[in-house]
Amino acid sequence: MSTPVLRRVIRRETHSPRTVAMFVAVILLILALAYIGLEIVLSLAAQPALLIGPAAAGGWLIGLPTAQPAGLVIAGSVVLALIGVIFIVLAITPGRLSKHVLDGGGRAVVVDNGVIASALAQHLAEETGLARDSITVGVGHRTVDVTVRPGIGIPLDKADVASAAEAELQTYRLAHRVRTRVRIERPAEKEDEL
Repeated sequence: MSTPVLRRVIRRETHSPRTVAMFVAVILLILALAYIGLEIVLSLAAQPALLIGPAAAGGWLIGLPTAQPAGLVIAGSVVLALIGVIFIVLAITPGRLSKHVLDGGGRAVVVDNGVIASALAQHLAEETGLARDSITVGVGHRTVDVTVRPGIGIPLDKADVASAAEAELQTYRLAHRVRTRVRIERPAEKEDEL
């Protein structure tokens, strides 16, 4: 992963573009500007407005703080501010895909989190001797969550499962270190009914 081209390829494969958010924002902006332009043209042509004319809209906007209840103005301002913050966050933060980069020795190796989770769950099933269905693994960007549900009376140590999971993750050579969390779920023992 030393060349700039390889780094760019990896970034494109692990981060999602903001195309949908940009598309929605642009469409809303185009519709708003088209409506404002149509109202201005109708006003200049001395035709009745579709909803509200430019002069009436400007007068309403100027008189808004005094004509409307203060709570309503504040609530509307907060909603508009939240929409603005959402658009700013979408514009600044990168969209992450559920993939990890493996150290491929000069090659770009990108693996889906589901593949890592499945391989780790299979390895843990073989290590512990449990059925594959008894182990659930979730892989995130920074953490790996392992949930083991052994049957009644099957001894299982949380530290052993954690060390086996971490050892297996080391063999995958993930480019970014992940933290492993292990949870053992013991089924409640049922009392015999008479």
